[in-house]
This record gives sequence, C-alpha cells and structure tokens, in this order.
Amino acid sequence: MSKQSTPTPSLCFHFHSFSFFPRKMTIEEQPEPNPTSDHIMDWLEDSVSFLPSFLDDPYGSGDIGCYQWWDQDQDFTCKSANSTDCSSVPVASVLTPSDPALQLSDSSKKRKSPDDPAPGEACNRRRKSQGDGGEEAVAGKKSVGSKKGAGKTTTGNNCNNGNNSKEGRWAEQLLNPCAAAVTAGNLSRVQHLLYVLHELASPTGDANHRLADHGLRALSHHLSSSVSVWPSTFSSTEPRFFQRSLLKFYEVSPWFVFPNNISNTSILQILNLAPSQLRNLHILDIGVSHGVQWPTLLEALSRLSGGPPPLVRLTVVAGIDADQNSDTPFSVPPPGDNFSARLLSFAKSMNINLQINKLDNHPLQNLTPNLINTSPDEILIVSAQFRLHHLNHNSPDDRTEFLKVLRKMEPEAVILTENNMNCSCGNCGDFSTGFSRRIDYLWKFLDSTSAAFKGRESEERRVMEGEAAKALTNPGEMNEGKEKWCERMRGVGFSCKAFGEDTIDGARALLRKYDSNWEMRIEEKDGCVGLWWKGQPVSFSSLWRLEDAKPNNS
Repeated sequence: MSKQSTPTPSLCFHFHSFSFFPRKMTIEEQPEPNPTSDHIMDWLEDSVSFLPSFLDDPYGSGDIGCYQWWDQDQDFTCKSANSTDCSSVPVASVLTPSDPALQLSDSSKKRKSPDDPAPGEACNRRRKSQGDGGEEAVAGKKSVGSKKGAGKTTTGNNCNNGNNSKEGRWAEQLLNPCAAAVTAGNLSRVQHLLYVLHELASPTGDANHRLADHGLRALSHHLSSSVSVWPSTFSSTEPRFFQRSLLKFYEVSPWFVFPNNISNTSILQILNLAPSQLRNLHILDIGVSHGVQWPTLLEALSRLSGGPPPLVRLTVVAGIDADQNSDTPFSVPPPGDNFSARLLSFAKSMNINLQINKLDNHPLQNLTPNLINTSPDEILIVSAQFRLHHLNHNSPDDRTEFLKVLRKMEPEAVILTENNMNCSCGNCGDFSTGFSRRIDYLWKFLDSTSAAFKGRESEERRVMEGEAAKALTNPGEMNEGKEKWCERMRGVGFSCKAFGEDTIDGARALLRKYDSNWEMRIEEKDGCVGLWWKGQPVSFSSLWRLEDAKPNNS
C-alpha cells in the first residue's frame, strides 16, 4: 500500500503536545429531537416498501421492513466496545498552546458572543489572506463548474441538477488551506487555521460543523499520530445496534441501497437468460452490505415462475479487521456480528436452499479461483461494491492483478460499483491534494445524511458518518474515476454491457423515494449508471461480461 506523504518534522514536534478536539458551539440552536426506540421499532414493523411488491414486479427491490431474518425482540442500545458512551464524542475546551512560539493573540482567543454572526456568515466576510499554504477562500464565493464527462449522459428522475458551487461550504475553505499549509510547512498559518477550526467544529449541528470536526481530527492525527478519541464506528458498536444502523440508513439514504438494487435486479435478469442446465446460482460477494443486500434477492428468487435455483451459494469475502486508520470504510463489522445465521434462517422461510461460505480476514490479493471453488453447473456472478479501490494501483499493481484473477474465474457477469472520484493516495499527489479530495467525498456524505435524517441528531447517523470519516485518515483510499475503472476492466478482457430496462426502471423508481437532490445518470457511451448528489458524482455501477459472452438483451 502506498503511504501518505509524511508531515514536516517541525510540525510534528510542535503539535503533538496539545489537543485540537473541538468543543460544542455556544451559538443558540433549536434542539433536535432524537428518534425513540419505539419510532424505529414501528419502522421495522411497518414494512416500508422500496418498490412495488415482488408479487407484481419480480425485479422490484422489495420491502426492507420485511427482513424476517432480523430478530426484533432485542434491547437496542448504542454501547461502545470499550464501554464509552457513543451518544457524543468527548470534547475538550479550547486549549492554549504551551509553546511560546504557538501563542495566539488575545483577540484570537475570544470566543464569539451570542450576538456575533453564525460561522457561515463570519466566513463569508473573511477576507483573503496570503500565505505559503495557499489562499483562504471566501466561503460565499462560487467555484467554477466542472466540465461534463466525455460521454453523453441521460438524467434520471430527481433531476435537480444542482451546481458545482461550493457556496456555503465554509468548513472545506478552512480545512483545505490548512492542509495546504501543512504541505508547505507554514507553521504559523497551520496554527491559525487549526485554532479557527477548533472554535467552529462540533460533532453535532449542520454538515459544515460536523465536517470541521472530522477534518480537524484527521489533521491532528496527520500531525501527531496520537489522536486518542475517535468517533463512533462499526467496530465500536454492539452487533445488534450495528445492524439496526444499517437498516435505518438503507431506509433514509440511497447511498448503498441504490447500487444494491441495481446488482440484485441484474442478477435476476442474468439468471433468467442463462441456459436451463445452469440453474445453480453462485454469488461472490465483495462488498459492504453485511448481508443486508441479500434478503430482497432471495425473496425475488422464491417468486420466479420456474421456482428458485436448486442451490444458491453465497461466498462472502469479508473485510480485513485492521485498525481505525486502515479499515476500508463500511467493510468491517463489530466483533460478534454474524449475519450468516439470520440470512440462512430467512432463506429457509423462503424455501431457498442457501449455502454461505464466509472468508474472514482474507486479503483480496490472495483470492484465487481454487479458493472460490466454482462448479461447471452453476452461474457465477461477482458483486463488487466499494472494496476494490483499496487495492494498490501503483507498484505493485494489485488492482489489475486482482481483476485478472476475476477474469480467470470466468464469471457470467461482474457487477462493479465504486466511488466515482480521483485518487487521494500519496503517489497521486501531495498531502494537500489527497486531503481535499477526501474532504469533498465526506462533505457529500455528511450533506446527504443531513437531508436523509432531516437534520435530526441520531446515534445511527453518527455511526454511519464516523465510518465514512475513516476515509480521511486511511492511507488505502485509492479511488479512481469511472473512466479509469472501465479502462482497467477492458484491459483484462471484460466488455461493458448496458443494464437491462428492468434494472434501470427499478433504480429510477427506487430513487424517487429519497431526497430530490439525488439523481441517476446513465452514460450512453458505456451504459454505466451514476448516482449523483446535488450535481456531483458519488458512485457508479457497471455491468461487465467476458468479451466473448452474449450481450444482455433483457
């Protein structure tokens, strides 16, 4: 794995001795209600439908509330693995640097009075200041819109195209200049911006406050590598609350359920087009759904006119349990989580003969066709979601080598979903460049979750956002844009195919259930389906088959 560029030694020396963790702001806010356990249990029992019933539409996504595999008779609490209350991240009062070289002026230490304007307004009036680390941008200034991709796209529903303006995103306009100053070794500017961030950051509030909080923590970690307090993540929660958080997130946000729906409906269509002698289904799951993706597919299989496949095999390549800074975001569940038993029980209730082979702590680089153990009488379909970007793409090029391994397995199809963004590793740019790309990714996640949870504070939202924030400190975040992924897949012998009409219609219907700032875009050039938030790309889904395979004409 390529490492991030190491910070300037002098910065490490000066900053390791004090904390930059924020405290809550004193600006008056209306308290936001927290969801009660009764409310969520009502949701679990109300059978919230994503698409029309499978009885009417076999390619629908199903009802997330119909997950009988989930045991509802449980006491849901949000307890950390280390017994730390995850209802709030411990916050420290503003600390004055003890080193005389880092002392701030008295005027800089003053906290804004209740009569002072809100942080966003203050940032709008902040004048540009020059420094080796770059300019501190005015928050209200609009950025130039980015150019469209080479291929033509068609916009799906919810076509609030938004714009590429960063107006109002004041947290980025503090975090990115701070990262630039770190790269340039401008100590005084780093110290100034960290102090301002320290005053404004908060684990609660709007997306800007929360982004400042996560970004400040990431910068402090980069400078000192001694951050002791991390936000709530999957690994710090109890298994039952972890599953509850996933289900709640699926209800309110399409971030994961949208590509899951595309994958599931594509699997159904491929199965229907397969020769009759190939009736057994084998799915290689390299994803982050932790089992939540599959109940809707199993239910759809049980409703097929010809009956379900005689055997459904699910091989799950689980995430590597490393540490807070190395885990692939959303890939590692808490200790003790075991979705296999629940999924097997659900499959039995659907009269599905399901076998699950879970490969725990198995690096993707070590995956081989023999390990997957495919059979000639089965259809092998690979579902890869948000995991392959952690494979090194420089030297060694583990990413291309892994795609070659998939090619040797001769799957009927590969359904690939990845973040649609440029790489942020140390080999593709300096710390400042990579950090700004990670911050942009996290902003879209935090901004969309604010809309998804309607601005309300909740433990489920904190856990999901804490997991997404791992991208700020993880050296393995080596994303690539859609075009580069397509180039890699074609280079190893796959051919991109357009998704079937049922898949597109189902995805479009699904997205109508979410905030109007979400939209889907279909690339006419390669048939990839993109998920966009406020006119900005979030992820893409693509269908790949062997070059000599027949096209999907469904």
